[in-house]
Amino acid sequence: MSPDAKSVTGAEPHERQGRIRHGTQDWFAMVGALLCEAAQRADLPPPLTLSLVERYTDGATWPDGLIQGLSLAIAGGEPSFRVGVTAEERGDVTIEITAGAAYRLNGLESADPAYAEAVEASLGNGDMQVTGDIGPFAPWLAAVHDAIVARTF
Repeated sequence: MSPDAKSVTGAEPHERQGRIRHGTQDWFAMVGALLCEAAQRADLPPPLTLSLVERYTDGATWPDGLIQGLSLAIAGGEPSFRVGVTAEERGDVTIEITAGAAYRLNGLESADPAYAEAVEASLGNGDMQVTGDIGPFAPWLAAVHDAIVARTF
């Protein structure tokens, strides 16, 4: 990039292409929005109440005191999310993952055999731990994974 490219366009080249830097607050907001859109398309039953928390175990603490991560809540069938989580926060499903493992996974499309291998390796070596029944979230996570990859740099 030329020294004045950002000043002329107001954005980095990747940002102009609709990509967001992995792990930033904007990136987590994009992930949360995609998850909520997928959940809304699923036409959830009104009594459904679920929560998912994803936290980077070695992530940065943001100025508001929250850690890199995302809290997704479905209350009364309506999805919502919050960017950033506390160190103790838990959901019906809690995913704790290193920033490096998350970066690797979010760089691989779901059809790539390396993606499944990276998931298994992350679970096997402790870089990712999942507690709770992820089954109810699996369709939404699968539906948005490739869209997240496409929007990530």
